Amino acid sequence: MPDSLKLQVRDLEVDVLTGVYSEETHLPQPLRISITVDLRMPERFDPNTPLSASKSYLDLKSAAQNLPAGVHFTLIEAVAEHIADTLFIGDERVTRVEVEIVKLAIAEAGERIGITMVRERR
Repeated sequence: MPDSLKLQVRDLEVDVLTGVYSEETHLPQPLRISITVDLRMPERFDPNTPLSASKSYLDLKSAAQNLPAGVHFTLIEAVAEHIADTLFIGDERVTRVEVEIVKLAIAEAGERIGITMVRERR
């Protein structure tokens, strides 16, 4: 198995137009989004290795926070898909993307209700 690097951004809170039911479709819903990206990496990271040898964490954060304006995602699965596509398109070194989304508005007792999507580069 080749070496890989996992970059992670956890627990971003993002308001997204999403939902199936009428009470969900008119206002953005708060989602908690976590992303893990597997990245092909160089043979070694020396102390002076430049950022270009890896990937900026801000790219992961941006993929979650900069969803298309005015687009309503019926399912949170489509939100995860958009984030994964953005990360694959943005860097060919990305080999795998995992997106976890928790719907904060429907939790009643602190439970975590949501999905985890894992996509491999095809």
